[in-house]
Amino acid sequence: MSKELEFLSRHVVAGKLSRRDFLGRAAALGVTATFANSLLTGAARAAGPQKGGALKMGLVGGESTNSLDPAQWLTQVPQNFGSTWGELLVIQSPQDGTAQPVLAESWEASDDAAEWRFKIRQGVTFHNGKELTPEDVAQTIRRHSDAKTKSAALGVLTDIKEVNVDGDSVVFKLARGNADLPLLLTDYHLVIQPNGGMDGPDAGIGTGPYKVEVNEPGVRHVSTKYDGYWRDDVGHVDSVEVIVMNDNTARMAALQSGQVHIINRVEPKTVELLKRAPGVVIESVPSKGHYVFIMHCNTAPFDNHDLRMALKLAMDREQMVKQILQGHATIGNDFPINKSYALFPEGIEQRAYDPEKAKFHFQKSGHSGPILLRTSDVAFPGAVDAAQLYQQQAAAAGIEIQVQREPGDGYWTEVWNAKPFCTSYWGGRPTQDSMYSTAYISGADWNDTRFFDEGFDKLILAARAELDNAKRAEMYREAAMKVRDDGGLILPMFNDFLDAHREEVQGWVADPNHETSNLRAAIRVWLQQA
Repeated sequence: MSKELEFLSRHVVAGKLSRRDFLGRAAALGVTATFANSLLTGAARAAGPQKGGALKMGLVGGESTNSLDPAQWLTQVPQNFGSTWGELLVIQSPQDGTAQPVLAESWEASDDAAEWRFKIRQGVTFHNGKELTPEDVAQTIRRHSDAKTKSAALGVLTDIKEVNVDGDSVVFKLARGNADLPLLLTDYHLVIQPNGGMDGPDAGIGTGPYKVEVNEPGVRHVSTKYDGYWRDDVGHVDSVEVIVMNDNTARMAALQSGQVHIINRVEPKTVELLKRAPGVVIESVPSKGHYVFIMHCNTAPFDNHDLRMALKLAMDREQMVKQILQGHATIGNDFPINKSYALFPEGIEQRAYDPEKAKFHFQKSGHSGPILLRTSDVAFPGAVDAAQLYQQQAAAAGIEIQVQREPGDGYWTEVWNAKPFCTSYWGGRPTQDSMYSTAYISGADWNDTRFFDEGFDKLILAARAELDNAKRAEMYREAAMKVRDDGGLILPMFNDFLDAHREEVQGWVADPNHETSNLRAAIRVWLQQA
């Protein structure tokens, strides 16, 4: 049976058999779709990437204000397009989350992890013909780590005090030891630019497999193959076009008609419908991303521990995953780390829906009257429905939640991180330290639960400099318990990344680090030629 399917899988790769017919044959033989798809992936890789073709992507997350300056990338269109022309020092492995070399060949740390030396790859050229130098790298990190920068990467670089060049290496001196520095440098904003982007941050000149040809913010972006690119294992198509499609229905229609090859952010409620469309493949990848309900711990009535605990116990996470995300998620446990992270704390008891215990804590809190929860369609897919479902679940504990639907325009400036109880989402971060440092230590700008705990802060700083993984793991376990039991986070689910593509798209890499194959689908895939 397996030999027959392997034979048929090669016919799919060769374009002699449709993927749909192959899966139908596999089902008739009693083979699961997961195993059948793994055979197709293996066959495609064995056959090797095909070169050529014009790849088109229809993506949500593009605005007229988008810039080619990596420091300003906040949404999916500039992030995905930027990965076609720009490169980082390192990227995060899709298999085990470790740092993998790109423009840095290797790196080493001092015993206290307070000084790091990165050897920079030689023989790499920018699209303007200039050869990459260690000084370009140093200037890039200086620009993003400057206290006056507007770069969104500043938060993960605050410990960098000096950046120096020593021969073919760049040396980072930190204010304190940090065992995770290589992973912090995987931040997608840290594209290496000529002179670090000091001269022309929005010039769109990088070292990637494609060079910028068209830049129409809010409409479309096109990049074409760069003949001087230094490697041959990525960048298989001749050109990449990213078309801004913020409307869900428009993206689905464009994929089904073949207008585009890849789309992002498939709505969970439409997955089964889209899956039945001829020639369409759904990529559902468990991720670090999570959908949340956040309470300000320093604002009444959420400054009461018993009230926060009541609200946590009043949520049925299993129902939330099944009903809101149609099962395309894993259950959360009120701390922002899942098994996608290194040193995940195993064995922490899963918080369960318990209306009776929730009622006990609610009565103990002394609070009476409705609790206002703000939400919006832009908070996360299905956020309004999730808030209403939570309202029903909490009612069983005698807790009255008043759901207020807010307009999408202004939600991220006037509600999130401003109002004391609302829905939101996080995309996850490369490491536990960067997730906690971005959103939970006392001085973090994006501490959207107003969780201020001096003991927690000291724990995160100590773990950051600890090179013994067993000790670090124990510290992160304690940190998770503090956020889970004392903080203002209600985290019902870690969402799957839901992307879709035409069946002629081959070589897709399931990557939990970000959607659309860690924003690199365009350079990783190839098009099966008819």
